Amino acid sequence: MRRAWAAEALLLASCVAVPASAGSSADELVLQAHAHEATHEDDVAVRRYCDALAIDPVNPQAWLGLGALRVKLGDLLEAERVYSAALERLPSLREALGGRARTRWALGEHVAAEADLETYATQGGDLAALKELAEWFGADGRTPAQLATWRRLLAAATRLGDVRLEAEARRMVRALVILADGVDPASSPIDPDSTRRALAHVARRGG
Repeated sequence: MRRAWAAEALLLASCVAVPASAGSSADELVLQAHAHEATHEDDVAVRRYCDALAIDPVNPQAWLGLGALRVKLGDLLEAERVYSAALERLPSLREALGGRARTRWALGEHVAAEADLETYATQGGDLAALKELAEWFGADGRTPAQLATWRRLLAAATRLGDVRLEAEARRMVRALVILADGVDPASSPIDPDSTRRALAHVARRGG
């Protein structure tokens, strides 16, 4: 915990924030940050988000805005630190978890990213995020994990009566069962490119 707080202190110090005026609230500063982003004054926007967090360290929109801006600026390592610090302060802030998942994926930290996204999807019952997770498993050539995720999607779609998703999930499950049959992922890793080609072929045929 001490290390987490130290990391958060370093993150906030890196903002080089200009002290906010006494009359400015954290929410007002977040609005100012959004306005500066809209006019491409990104450095000023970063400072305003930091000003907001200096006033209110548990302001969710300030954390999310700062993280998203860091991603937009291509500073992925800093974005990951922002989202992690946000989750230390606000463990239930699902948007920060989703942001960190996608940032970690972009950084190549795929195992950590998949764990974050699975938690994000499970906490909110988010089927779109679960589909995204299945795509990540497929991109990594992790066919058994991809199959298990599509089975979860099939069960959820059936329960919810989502006919379109149910049909898609059934096609994917059939395709992945064929691909995964008899494969030991530890000794016979699957080529992600050939996997995607096979899945695309099955999907075009309608299963």
